[in-house]
Parts: sequence; structure tokens; C-alpha cells
Amino acid sequence: MPRRSQVRPAARRRSKRVRYAVVGLGHIAQAAVLPAFRHASRNSELVALVSGEPRKLRALGRRYNVEHLCSYEEFDALLADDVVDAVYIALPNNMHRDFAVRAALAGKHVLCEKPMAVSSRDCEVMIRTARSERVKLMVAYRLHFERANLEAVRIARSGRLGELRFFSSDFAMQVRKGNIRLQREKGGGPLYDIGIYCINAARMMMGEDPVGVWATTSKSLDPRFREVEETAIGVLRFKDERLASFNCSFGAADRSTFTLTGTRGSITLDPAYEYAQGLSHTLRIGDREKTRRFGKSDQFAPELLYFSNCILNDRQPEPSGEVGLEDVRIIEAMHRSARTGRWIRLPAPSRKARPSLRQEKRRPAVPREPRLVGVASAST
Repeated sequence: MPRRSQVRPAARRRSKRVRYAVVGLGHIAQAAVLPAFRHASRNSELVALVSGEPRKLRALGRRYNVEHLCSYEEFDALLADDVVDAVYIALPNNMHRDFAVRAALAGKHVLCEKPMAVSSRDCEVMIRTARSERVKLMVAYRLHFERANLEAVRIARSGRLGELRFFSSDFAMQVRKGNIRLQREKGGGPLYDIGIYCINAARMMMGEDPVGVWATTSKSLDPRFREVEETAIGVLRFKDERLASFNCSFGAADRSTFTLTGTRGSITLDPAYEYAQGLSHTLRIGDREKTRRFGKSDQFAPELLYFSNCILNDRQPEPSGEVGLEDVRIIEAMHRSARTGRWIRLPAPSRKARPSLRQEKRRPAVPREPRLVGVASAST
């Protein structure tokens, strides 16, 4: 059983810091989430780790001075004790719903890595449970708080590009053999893992959600791709005949970029989606071209700071569960399109909140990736 805290709950609440358990200690948790608490200490505190691997718990508990170290079997006991206020779910995709629902039913707020879940039905259950239990639910779209992407949103909305016409994006990497991203049962595949960045960026840049989608997929003879596709190409149709297209692949050279083009100009982010390096964008209006570079920063601490503010001030977060649900609906529709070869119509969404520069928060970069315990980088 997890050890009980020696600090009284009332004393913790007076400190105005939200107490977090990080659930799942894979690559993203170790490389980015755990170090981020140092830069989010104003209102966020790491108090518990949950993993199925004792070695990780011991080593990372010592490294980050975390008192409560729990196995997955002890998760409900941790929730029942007055130890944590919120959970950060960094588990394989197919485990998101189960742990998010259990946390919400215990009255804990939920910050969940993307994709939110592996089906729209699972997303809907998570949203309903959080709403019924009156807890906050946010999906960890870190780029909703990142300056380069939010500046691109501002420029797109300013009219400087003219009428927006099309969006295009590439996101690719070489994924190591045996990585969970290549396992279908765990919610793997390039659409769920990296295509979601392109889809979400298109929605951000266009300022609305698509009315229809089309997709196709392919795989080479490489044995890595027995369970999931290697490459996916997707197209999203927006109202007024605007289009977005993207290519995502687990079997191609590193690539992370998007371009939004209007009737008067364009803006390109390259790289666009990375967290381990600085981003940049190039704005082209007529014959003029200007490149702006944004230094590397901690993209995960702003999520924690923002979500904790939402909890402490009783505000609904953006990106909400509805944002995550819509991306998963789009991915499901793209898989149907890839099977049938047909365009898939989408229902009109009701979401109104969109990311803006008001959400931008910048924190110093983590100097270097921490030494990983029992996990390897996903890419080769």
C-alpha cells in the first residue's frame, strides 16, 4: 500500500499547489513530464508515481524525492487516500480511459496525454464521468501553450495571409522495432501517434473543425509494420472549400513541418511539433519573407501551470475533453476512409473555445534529457 503523507491535507491546500500523481513512467513521462514540475512549482507539486515496474519507481522516486510510489494495483488505494488532487496520465493509449475514469470517480482532476483514448466512445465516457463528478479534464496538447504555434494562429486570424485556402503538413520518424507505437492493441499507428499533431494543427490554423475527411495508408515489407500501417496520408475538408492535407510515417526520415497558405501569403513552421528543440516560423507576404526563431523551452510545465490554475480557480480548461474527442473522431473517420476509399462526412461540432496567445507560457528548457530508466527513445 502507498505510504500515507505526513503533511495534513489542509496544510497542502493552503499552499495553493495542486498535488499530482504521474501515472505511467515511459519515455514521455521521464524525458519531459517529471522534469517539468521544477518549472511549475508555483502551483503544481509532484507527490506520487504510479508504474508497474518497481525499478522505475525506486529510481525515479529517489531522483525526484517523491514519497508515494505505487503499482498499478495500488492506484485505487492512492486515490482513496487524501494524497493527490490530480493525475497526469502518461500510459499507453489503450489504458487512458480506464485510469481517467477511475481517477474522476475518486474526485481527482485528470490531465491526459493525447490521443485522449483509442475510440470516440471511450472519450465520451471520460467526458461524461468528469462532468458528473465535477472534476476538470484536460488533454495534454502542449502546443496550445507554445509561442511559435500560437503566433501562427494569431497571424492566421489577423487577415495578413488573406483568405485562408489550404494547409499542408509532414510529420515522420523512424520508430524502433518493438516500440509500443507499433502495437495495434495498445493504440499504436502513425495516425494516433503523430498524425494527431497534424490534425490538431490544421484545426487550430483554420479556426474551425472539418466537415469531411479522406485518408489512405500503406506499409512496406519492413517487419516492424505487421500490426500497424507505416504511412498515412489524410485530407480534411473545411467549409468554404478550404482543405488541409498531411503525411505521417513511422518509416521515414525525421520531418516536422506545416504550412498555412492564404490568398496573400503563407506561414511555415519548421520544425513545428518538436519539444526537444527550438521551433521557427517563416512568414511570406508577397515578395517579403521574414523568419523568426523561438528558442527551446519547457513545453510541459506550461500545461501543468495552466491546468493547476483551472483547478484552483474553478475554470474550464482549453484544450478540453471535447478537443480530444474531435481529434479521435477524425482519426476513426480516416481509418474508415482508408478501408473504403470514400470520403467520410463529419457531424458539426459544437466547440467554441479556441487556443489563443493568452494561453502562452514560456519556461526555461530542460538542459538535457534526463537519464532514462528502463525505457528507450521511440525513434531510431
